[in-house]
Amino acid sequence: MRDPTGEWKLFLVQMAVILAAVMVVRTFVVQPYVIPSASMIPTLQIGDYIATTKYSYGWSRYSMPFNLPAFKGRLDGSLPQRGDVVVFRYTQDPTVDYIKRAIGLPGDHVQMRAGRLFINGHAVATTAVGPYSVHDDQGRLLSGTVYTEDLPRGRGTLQHPVLKLTDGGAANNTADYVVPQGCVFFMGDDRDDSADSRFQGGRESGACPAPPGNDYLKSTGHDLGFVPMQNLVGRARLVLFSVDMHHPAWEFWYWPSEIRWGRFFQPIP
Repeated sequence: MRDPTGEWKLFLVQMAVILAAVMVVRTFVVQPYVIPSASMIPTLQIGDYIATTKYSYGWSRYSMPFNLPAFKGRLDGSLPQRGDVVVFRYTQDPTVDYIKRAIGLPGDHVQMRAGRLFINGHAVATTAVGPYSVHDDQGRLLSGTVYTEDLPRGRGTLQHPVLKLTDGGAANNTADYVVPQGCVFFMGDDRDDSADSRFQGGRESGACPAPPGNDYLKSTGHDLGFVPMQNLVGRARLVLFSVDMHHPAWEFWYWPSEIRWGRFFQPIP
């Protein structure tokens, strides 16, 4: 005779094991994220679904599904390499995830001069690829140029794309930033539409301290600033799939035309 109560207990145990396995994988191994903004264009597009490895820089309280305030620092922690695309917690609100590229490591000097990136006093080599158009937050079509940037990385370089719309403005002509110990300087690949470590206004929350009397850029009272190592969540590795959602999800007849088939399973440089 079947035992309905026993079957339900078995089902609940199986579901608990599955949920626990999913939680362990998301916490310690890999976690998916969706790209919400244009700050990493052309590398990442709005609507990209990406896989992030959680073990790349060790684990902190922000690796967990819920924050553990008593857990300080990182377990098995390591610095990112210059050029890594990293998911981290926003310094002014640790419930919000950001994704940017690591540009400056502890002790590095980072500066923008006439739209050109300098690291430790040396200009980063760039090669023009071609024109690129992008819509801003107001829906206006802007024209720029994509460059390949040869970012210094270990004994070699990492080639990755950046988008430039202009060489002018304060964000393209900055002071010499010195990255504090235990912190990382991040920038978006869309260099003229990225709220990143170039902006250093506000220290009421978790950004690393800037030196007294600095002339760093200040955009708002809650800028990103230098990002503490404990805020790092993981390294972005792969675009799983991508959807250009210009229509509501229930308008399923648009789905085939809005799926970016060419971005499936693309590694992130």
